[in-house]
Amino acid sequence: MFVDQAKIYIKAGDGGDGAVSFHREKYVAAGGPDGGDGGKGGDIVFVVDDNISNLIDFRYKRKYVAEKGQNGGGKNCSGRNAPDLVVKVPRGTVVKEIKSGRILADLSTDEPAVIAHGGKGGRGNAHFATSTRQIPKFAKPGFSGDEYEVMLELKLIADVGLVGFPNVGKSTLISVVSAAKPKIANYHFTTLTPVLGVVKIEEGKSFVMADIPGLIEGASEGVGLGHEFLRHVERCRLIVHVIDVSGSEGRDPIEDFKAINHELENFSMELAEAPQIVAANKSDMATPEQVERLRNYVEDQGLLFYEISAATTKGTKELMYGVWERLSVLPPVKQFEAQPLTQEELDDKLISKKDFRVTVEDGVYFVEADWLLDILRTANMDDYSSLQYFQNVLRTSGIIDKLEEMGIEEGDTVSIFDFEFEYLR
Repeated sequence: MFVDQAKIYIKAGDGGDGAVSFHREKYVAAGGPDGGDGGKGGDIVFVVDDNISNLIDFRYKRKYVAEKGQNGGGKNCSGRNAPDLVVKVPRGTVVKEIKSGRILADLSTDEPAVIAHGGKGGRGNAHFATSTRQIPKFAKPGFSGDEYEVMLELKLIADVGLVGFPNVGKSTLISVVSAAKPKIANYHFTTLTPVLGVVKIEEGKSFVMADIPGLIEGASEGVGLGHEFLRHVERCRLIVHVIDVSGSEGRDPIEDFKAINHELENFSMELAEAPQIVAANKSDMATPEQVERLRNYVEDQGLLFYEISAATTKGTKELMYGVWERLSVLPPVKQFEAQPLTQEELDDKLISKKDFRVTVEDGVYFVEADWLLDILRTANMDDYSSLQYFQNVLRTSGIIDKLEEMGIEEGDTVSIFDFEFEYLR
């Protein structure tokens, strides 16, 4: 089973919490705070594995979560950084964030790609000691790691893509010019998955060719198999358009040429403008008039035309040399650039981490904010300096302003998770 698309959830590790600790040693009366920092959460790292040919494994495992960093300890001991979670994918995998549609990485080279960054560790209470606050009984929680729902799309890396209607001889052509052994039969859609083959011209001269399953009219709109595999042509430096010049299935070769190019154009204008060579296959079954008619039409379009018969190998060598010469002047295989967040998206992301909701029921003001739970975990509400720190968080995050805007009065109760306190101006 060939799978070239998969949707998964990835979550980098959260940072470890800073520690609240005080130095304890015989004959040392006031050792002071010595809480260490939390460790960094693990990153989600994607790497290429050439032993993997498609994305089928991601149909069965859809959730990838890295470890959290270790919490800090006493004696100024920092927590251990969590190991990265390595995800292996086939070469040519493009990772897209589903929410925004932006490209996070293109795994076309051997360079690993960090898709989600682990959160930084929180600072221990040793950092919060001042001349006026000598025994801070609070520390900072670790920062949350990045999390995304992503779409993995495999876009085969091939120099040349064979396109054309079903049963025009693409599979036969790739089988005679390379070591690829696709299934060949005299019926439509024999090829159900893309087939890669390495074509060797001579010593030191070779290229990768991909047989893309047959397109039909309407493929770009989801008809037939073609739309499932058009993405695999996107990287190709050169398209070889294979046409049945004999019209053995009762179709007009020129109309076939127009129809396939229309589908490429509907899928992507960039793809429609890609360099193209036309291979007039089954010429051994065609009349000279049929070949000449197609040749004249194709050359009027400014395209190279080759008369071949894949079944008898007539003209296939000349075609491959023509392909090599064309490739030698074309740019390298296309890579998709990762798209960074815009400033507006960065601002939205920052704001969303401080999102909160305030509701009033029976005179009690309920504050809902997931990020506050970590703050509460690392704060000691029985300690004045720790409580002061918590109040400062409420003020700077805008929660106090929101409570006052909603008409809170002195003495009213505020509830945040299980922690309740009376509001004082």
